[in-house]
Amino acid sequence: MTRAVTTPTVGHTHRAPTDHALALAAALRSKLRARQRLFGAWMSIGSAEIASIFAAARGDFLGIDLEHTTIDLATAQAIIRACHEFQRACLPRIFPEHVEQARRLLDAGADGIIVPQVASKEDVERINQVLRYPPQGRRGFGVAAAHWYGRAFDAYIQRANESLSLIVQVETIAGVERIEEIVSHPAVDGVMVGPYDMSGSLGLPGQLRHPRVVEACARVIATCAARSVSCGLHLVYPKLEDVQRELSSGCTFLVLGSDIFNLSQRSLEVDAMVDAVRQED
Repeated sequence: MTRAVTTPTVGHTHRAPTDHALALAAALRSKLRARQRLFGAWMSIGSAEIASIFAAARGDFLGIDLEHTTIDLATAQAIIRACHEFQRACLPRIFPEHVEQARRLLDAGADGIIVPQVASKEDVERINQVLRYPPQGRRGFGVAAAHWYGRAFDAYIQRANESLSLIVQVETIAGVERIEEIVSHPAVDGVMVGPYDMSGSLGLPGQLRHPRVVEACARVIATCAARSVSCGLHLVYPKLEDVQRELSSGCTFLVLGSDIFNLSQRSLEVDAMVDAVRQED
């Protein structure tokens, strides 16, 4: 019997069950480890439709914020699927202590994870244990979406340890003081600087351009460059000159805006237009 093959919709890429289930993850990790320039989008609203809009645009990965939002695991899985339909890697951000959440997101098909407030090599190793299968780690084996519910189980298990990315966020002065040991851990594929939390850890909340905050962030970026580790940050309202400045400063990847910031900025612009029209009355 000949099995009918469904023609993929425009903008989507059909993947047969025999394809490499970790192709997107492996490609992203390879680029991170080569310090290639990469660009990401950011999601804080639990919507697969918004994820599809981001994933169809230019860029390399999409981050899902599960640290500061109410996005649940089922919604995160739908977002991951939406990204993969458009061949975009997806990296959820989880809190370090949420080990169970990390395991389930990886089984849902995440291409790696982003972990905030990493401040030591020991922190990295704890995360690495969750990310990797034995003998490198202690991730459990189970039939899940990541390997198409068993269709690509063997290939996924064999390649996961070498394909999944780990981006750690260094956003406290404690992390800055131990940045050398953090980037020396072989599991670290990229470091994301967190200026807002950095300012808070220095007792200067919100003072992003304070010399001490700028110096701390610059030290992280310089150390990453010296150790050939990818480094980046999140630009909330990015303009071309901002992107060019941060790339020139040593960043190799940038997260540009987010669903919340994009919508918020547009709503402010609409407010300004409404106010201008009302002033004409």
